[in-house]
Amino acid sequence: MGSLAWEVIGVIDTDGDCAEWTFPADPGAVRKARACVRGQLHDWDLDSVGDLTALLVSELVTNALRHATGPIGVRLVRPAGLPETLLVEVSDPLPDPPRERSARPEDESGRGLQLVASTSRRWGTRPGETGKTVWFELAVPR
Repeated sequence: MGSLAWEVIGVIDTDGDCAEWTFPADPGAVRKARACVRGQLHDWDLDSVGDLTALLVSELVTNALRHATGPIGVRLVRPAGLPETLLVEVSDPLPDPPRERSARPEDESGRGLQLVASTSRRWGTRPGETGKTVWFELAVPR
């Protein structure tokens, strides 16, 4: 992580089975989040889900940038006792849950939550102290 040349507000935890970052709410956050996620998954030998995870994180961070102001949190968790599962969370300070919508073929946006719903085992939202978290679970090949 030390060679990455951009601003990350905080790296909260990158040891063990949890990695968490907080990014400023600026357009570069999407690229930064994607790189951090890919790097951590590589360190965990989970390259098999790296591209999909980075894509879904990109979609959720983009949604946070469009609809909220303030820092954006990204968290990866490998739950104890569930080595075949990766939990991914994206948090922002807006308390309103995201709305899944049906994008028309000509629409340039509106597919992020559809991608999350169609590629993850489960997904959802939960309120936080200062906003909300959108989460999803991915199957990790053994």
